[in-house]
Amino acid sequence: MLLNRWRRWRRSRPFWGGLLAVLAGAEICALPLAPLKVMLQQGVAGIPSVLMGAVMIALGLTAWFAPAQRGLGGVLTTLVATAALVLSNLGGFLIGTLLGILGGGLMFAWQPHAAPSAPPRPTPTDATDPTDTASTADATPAPLHDTAPSRSTRHHDPQGAQP
Repeated sequence: MLLNRWRRWRRSRPFWGGLLAVLAGAEICALPLAPLKVMLQQGVAGIPSVLMGAVMIALGLTAWFAPAQRGLGGVLTTLVATAALVLSNLGGFLIGTLLGILGGGLMFAWQPHAAPSAPPRPTPTDATDPTDTASTADATPAPLHDTAPSRSTRHHDPQGAQP
């Protein structure tokens, strides 16, 4: 039961994108706290690393707890990860930047599952008598196919989301 609740929660939000954004933020944020031999920049130059890492962690958590904001969070995560490449020790030695770009893309591309749609309703049949020749003579012939696009036409989406 607990596993089913966890699955439902995880599938109802961009979980993997948020996780990658949190990991990228932790990677970028942790490097300025590393020993001096590992760190490329020191002093005041380490402040942008900590700030960008904290922002990426916050954006990853936002994707988990406010999935409606996934589009903005995904774009901002990608932009911060790209900026970290220049401002923060090569973006956490490229690991943080790559994780951030991938996580931001996953957050932006995630779509919620749509509720199953109702089966199509049958069209009403004509109430005319087929033996009545007067009603069939006055009727206009129906087109072989409908040329106007139907509102019930659905696109193929593997996750089942509707536009």
